[in-house]
Amino acid sequence: MTSPVRTQRPRGPDPLGTAARRAALRLLDAVLRRGEALEAALPSATRAIPGGPDRGLAHAIAAEALRRLPDLDALIDSATRQRLPDDAKARFALRIALVQVLSLGTPPHAAIATVLPLVDGGPRKLVHGVFGTLMRGEAALPEVPTLPPLVAERWCAAWGEAMVEGAARAIAAPPPLDLSLADDEVIAPEGESLLPGHVRVRDAASVPDLAGYADGGWWVQDVAASLPARLLGEGAGTVLDLCAAPGGKTLQLAAAGWRVTAVDQSQSRLARLRDNLKRTALDAEVVRADVLDWEPPAPADAVLIDAPCSATGIFRRHPDVLYRARPAIIAEAAELQRRILSRAANWVKPGGALVYATCSLEREEGEDQAEAFLASDPRFAIEPAAMPIGATERGWIRTLPGMLAEQGGCDGFFVAKFRRSAL
Repeated sequence: MTSPVRTQRPRGPDPLGTAARRAALRLLDAVLRRGEALEAALPSATRAIPGGPDRGLAHAIAAEALRRLPDLDALIDSATRQRLPDDAKARFALRIALVQVLSLGTPPHAAIATVLPLVDGGPRKLVHGVFGTLMRGEAALPEVPTLPPLVAERWCAAWGEAMVEGAARAIAAPPPLDLSLADDEVIAPEGESLLPGHVRVRDAASVPDLAGYADGGWWVQDVAASLPARLLGEGAGTVLDLCAAPGGKTLQLAAAGWRVTAVDQSQSRLARLRDNLKRTALDAEVVRADVLDWEPPAPADAVLIDAPCSATGIFRRHPDVLYRARPAIIAEAAELQRRILSRAANWVKPGGALVYATCSLEREEGEDQAEAFLASDPRFAIEPAAMPIGATERGWIRTLPGMLAEQGGCDGFFVAKFRRSAL
């Protein structure tokens, strides 16, 4: 006797909110499997979502999962007999379900109901079973997240255990919002000032709704990112702002009275720079060009290079960099920085200043780069940075996780100011 053929019962429509979870899965896949930036992957991953709130939810789920990925995976592995492959859809679905419950406050029934449609067959049963096991066991995430092991090892070797601990604490939650002010008279939201012309705002839900936004007297900029332009002080002539977009340092320099030429090769990022200039009513010449091909019409009194880098210093806001910035990418970025620095040094007038900065926590993109430049170009010498944040005995600035922790922390930055000899 033959067994009856079993047909799969058709499912009803997906529960409300499933589209956002499906987009979150696409985002995690783009970052972890394809090495894309989370922000760059967002438009494609959320194309099928009609509403803005659901797009924001997809981004929030993916970003929080990346903040907590090692701990989420440890929970999943504790409840499976055989370890799921890193790229298994069941693992991705469980990450999304668990992070909602354990970190974002989503009720368990809603989290699992909106995740199960992402998987089929056996994996669907597996996801349901593992999730139920962990919920019954009152699973929890540690207060201090675990950094990806390879990142922790690299940073411990470079900076020590205290820095790694500071980084783990820093990634636990999105950072506060920092604003740079055009001058002392502008309308700005209430907050804490860490430096002149700076305000730190807590719990800012919507930037355009903050006091003074329409007046254009301030712009969003992490306090560490404001340090490179601060080293140049009040305007004293012409300045080239290289790799300038989206323009925070351009706005600082223009507000300080410099005659600014802002150069960047990204059309979309330059569009944001132009929008920022328009909103703040500040003036700068904007040039779309690759600085490895472009030549200025004349040397400048100062050059500021916000060099392309691995961006590991902004991991608090962009946790995806911890998974994308592998050693090969860091080495590639360091070589590009070396070429830009060597080329731009020729555009500084005798006696002028050259500021080199990266939002990186890698020595190859900071300290090692600066030492190599000084050894290769005897025209320049380090000019010690007189700053209350991050100043080092060597004369440059290095901000690290753990600094300003009681005030909400800061991004990781390296900044060096060089002075060209007058001869």
